[in-house]
Amino acid sequence: MAMVGLFWIAGDGGVYVGAEPEGAGRGVRLTRDGVVGLGADQGGEWRWADLRSVATRYVRIRSAGRLMVTAAVDLALSAVAGGGDSPAAFEVHLETADGATVELEAYMASAVGGHVESEYDLSVALLNRLVDGTADVGPLEDWGRAFAGEGTPRREEREALLRKWAEG
Repeated sequence: MAMVGLFWIAGDGGVYVGAEPEGAGRGVRLTRDGVVGLGADQGGEWRWADLRSVATRYVRIRSAGRLMVTAAVDLALSAVAGGGDSPAAFEVHLETADGATVELEAYMASAVGGHVESEYDLSVALLNRLVDGTADVGPLEDWGRAFAGEGTPRREEREALLRKWAEG
Protein backbone atom coordinates (compact mmCIF):
# COMPACT_ATOMS: atom_id res chain seq x y z
CA MET A 1 0.00 0.00 0.00
CA ALA A 2 1.15 3.51 -0.73
CA MET A 3 0.06 7.04 0.08
CA VAL A 4 -0.05 9.49 -2.83
CA GLY A 5 -1.56 12.83 -1.81
CA LEU A 6 -4.96 12.22 -0.25
CA PHE A 7 -5.13 8.79 -1.85
CA TRP A 8 -4.32 5.45 -0.26
CA ILE A 9 -3.59 3.02 -3.10
CA ALA A 10 -3.60 -0.68 -2.34
CA GLY A 11 -1.63 -3.40 -4.09
CA ASP A 12 -4.89 -4.91 -5.35
CA GLY A 13 -5.63 -1.66 -7.16
CA GLY A 14 -8.05 -0.28 -4.58
CA VAL A 15 -8.04 3.53 -4.43
CA TYR A 16 -9.27 5.32 -1.30
CA VAL A 17 -9.62 8.94 -0.25
CA GLY A 18 -7.80 8.76 3.07
CA ALA A 19 -6.96 5.44 4.66
CA GLU A 20 -8.33 2.11 3.54
CA PRO A 21 -10.91 1.18 6.18
CA GLU A 22 -10.54 -1.99 8.20
CA GLY A 23 -13.50 -4.23 8.91
CA ALA A 24 -16.66 -2.13 9.21
CA GLY A 25 -14.66 1.11 9.46
CA ARG A 26 -15.68 4.18 7.52
CA GLY A 27 -13.99 5.15 4.32
CA VAL A 28 -14.36 6.39 0.76
CA ARG A 29 -13.34 4.28 -2.21
CA LEU A 30 -12.92 5.55 -5.76
CA THR A 31 -13.69 3.24 -8.68
CA ARG A 32 -13.80 3.65 -12.44
CA ASP A 33 -17.58 4.07 -12.07
CA GLY A 34 -17.67 6.52 -9.17
CA VAL A 35 -17.48 6.95 -5.40
CA VAL A 36 -18.38 4.29 -2.83
CA GLY A 37 -19.09 5.11 0.81
CA LEU A 38 -17.88 2.34 3.12
CA GLY A 39 -18.71 1.53 6.71
CA ALA A 40 -21.52 1.99 9.16
CA ASP A 41 -24.18 4.56 8.24
CA GLN A 42 -22.52 5.80 5.07
CA GLY A 43 -22.82 3.03 2.55
CA GLY A 44 -23.81 3.98 -0.97
CA GLU A 45 -22.54 4.45 -4.48
CA TRP A 46 -22.51 7.55 -6.65
CA ARG A 47 -21.57 7.44 -10.34
CA TRP A 48 -19.13 10.07 -11.62
CA ALA A 49 -21.74 11.20 -14.15
CA ASP A 50 -24.20 11.86 -11.30
CA LEU A 51 -21.83 14.10 -9.31
CA ARG A 52 -21.30 17.86 -9.61
CA SER A 53 -18.43 18.06 -7.14
CA VAL A 54 -16.34 16.29 -4.52
CA ALA A 55 -14.78 18.37 -1.74
CA THR A 56 -12.85 17.61 1.43
CA ARG A 57 -13.15 19.33 4.81
CA TYR A 58 -10.95 19.23 7.91
CA VAL A 59 -7.89 17.69 6.26
CA ARG A 60 -4.65 18.43 8.15
CA ILE A 61 -2.48 20.50 5.84
CA ARG A 62 1.08 21.66 6.50
CA SER A 63 3.50 23.72 4.50
CA ALA A 64 6.54 21.76 3.32
CA GLY A 65 8.78 23.69 5.73
CA ARG A 66 6.60 22.97 8.74
CA LEU A 67 6.00 19.31 7.91
CA MET A 68 9.28 18.06 9.40
CA VAL A 69 8.79 19.98 12.65
CA THR A 70 5.13 18.98 12.95
CA ALA A 71 5.92 15.33 12.23
CA ALA A 72 8.64 15.30 14.90
CA VAL A 73 6.32 16.88 17.47
CA ASP A 74 3.48 14.49 16.56
CA LEU A 75 5.80 11.49 16.93
CA ALA A 76 7.06 12.69 20.30
CA LEU A 77 3.53 13.33 21.59
CA SER A 78 2.38 9.95 20.31
CA ALA A 79 5.26 8.21 22.09
CA VAL A 80 4.52 10.02 25.38
CA ALA A 81 0.77 9.37 25.12
CA GLY A 82 1.20 5.72 24.23
CA GLY A 83 0.38 6.10 20.53
CA GLY A 84 -3.06 4.50 20.82
CA ASP A 85 -5.18 7.35 19.47
CA SER A 86 -7.42 6.86 16.46
CA PRO A 87 -6.33 8.54 13.26
CA ALA A 88 -7.81 11.95 12.52
CA ALA A 89 -11.02 11.92 10.54
CA PHE A 90 -11.99 14.29 7.75
CA GLU A 91 -15.08 14.73 5.62
CA VAL A 92 -15.65 14.05 1.94
CA HIS A 93 -18.63 16.00 0.58
CA LEU A 94 -20.35 14.86 -2.60
CA GLU A 95 -22.71 17.18 -4.45
CA THR A 96 -25.04 15.27 -6.73
CA ALA A 97 -26.43 16.47 -10.06
CA ASP A 98 -29.80 17.11 -8.38
CA GLY A 99 -28.16 19.44 -5.81
CA ALA A 100 -28.17 17.06 -2.83
CA THR A 101 -25.10 16.93 -0.57
CA VAL A 102 -23.78 13.69 0.87
CA GLU A 103 -21.25 13.82 3.73
CA LEU A 104 -18.91 10.86 4.09
CA GLU A 105 -16.18 10.30 6.65
CA ALA A 106 -12.65 9.08 5.96
CA TYR A 107 -9.54 8.76 8.10
CA MET A 108 -6.16 10.33 7.51
CA ALA A 109 -3.75 7.81 6.08
CA SER A 110 -0.73 9.89 7.07
CA ALA A 111 -0.24 9.29 10.77
CA VAL A 112 1.89 12.34 11.43
CA GLY A 113 2.23 15.91 10.27
CA GLY A 114 -0.66 16.10 7.84
CA HIS A 115 -0.46 16.63 4.10
CA VAL A 116 1.87 19.06 2.38
CA GLU A 117 -0.24 21.82 0.82
CA SER A 118 1.07 21.26 -2.72
CA GLU A 119 0.13 17.57 -2.58
CA TYR A 120 -3.27 18.40 -1.15
CA ASP A 121 -3.91 20.93 -3.95
CA LEU A 122 -2.90 18.38 -6.61
CA SER A 123 -5.18 15.78 -4.99
CA VAL A 124 -8.14 18.18 -5.05
CA ALA A 125 -7.40 19.01 -8.70
CA LEU A 126 -7.44 15.28 -9.50
CA LEU A 127 -10.75 14.80 -7.68
CA ASN A 128 -12.23 17.68 -9.69
CA ARG A 129 -10.99 16.15 -12.95
CA LEU A 130 -12.52 12.78 -11.99
CA VAL A 131 -15.87 14.47 -11.42
CA ASP A 132 -15.82 16.41 -14.67
CA GLY A 133 -14.81 13.30 -16.63
CA THR A 134 -11.40 14.53 -17.79
CA ALA A 135 -9.45 12.03 -15.66
CA ASP A 136 -9.94 8.35 -14.84
CA VAL A 137 -9.28 6.23 -11.74
CA GLY A 138 -7.84 3.45 -13.94
CA PRO A 139 -4.24 4.77 -13.96
CA LEU A 140 -4.25 4.97 -10.13
CA GLU A 141 -5.50 1.37 -9.91
CA ASP A 142 -2.88 0.22 -12.42
CA TRP A 143 -0.11 2.05 -10.56
CA GLY A 144 -1.23 0.40 -7.31
CA ARG A 145 -1.07 -3.09 -8.79
CA ALA A 146 2.42 -2.41 -10.15
CA PHE A 147 4.07 -0.28 -7.46
CA ALA A 148 2.09 0.02 -4.18
CA GLY A 149 3.98 -2.94 -2.75
CA GLU A 150 7.13 -0.80 -2.81
CA GLY A 151 5.56 1.63 -0.32
CA THR A 152 4.95 5.34 -0.44
CA PRO A 153 7.17 7.17 -2.92
CA ARG A 154 9.09 10.35 -2.07
CA ARG A 155 7.16 13.62 -2.19
CA GLU A 156 8.54 14.74 -5.57
CA GLU A 157 7.43 11.48 -7.18
CA ARG A 158 4.02 11.64 -5.51
CA GLU A 159 3.47 15.14 -6.88
CA ALA A 160 4.61 14.06 -10.36
CA LEU A 161 2.16 11.13 -10.25
CA LEU A 162 -0.72 13.39 -9.18
CA ARG A 163 0.05 15.82 -12.01
CA LYS A 164 0.20 12.97 -14.54
CA TRP A 165 -3.06 11.42 -13.32
CA ALA A 166 -4.86 14.78 -13.32
CA GLU A 167 -3.83 15.34 -16.93
CA GLY A 168 -5.84 12.24 -17.86
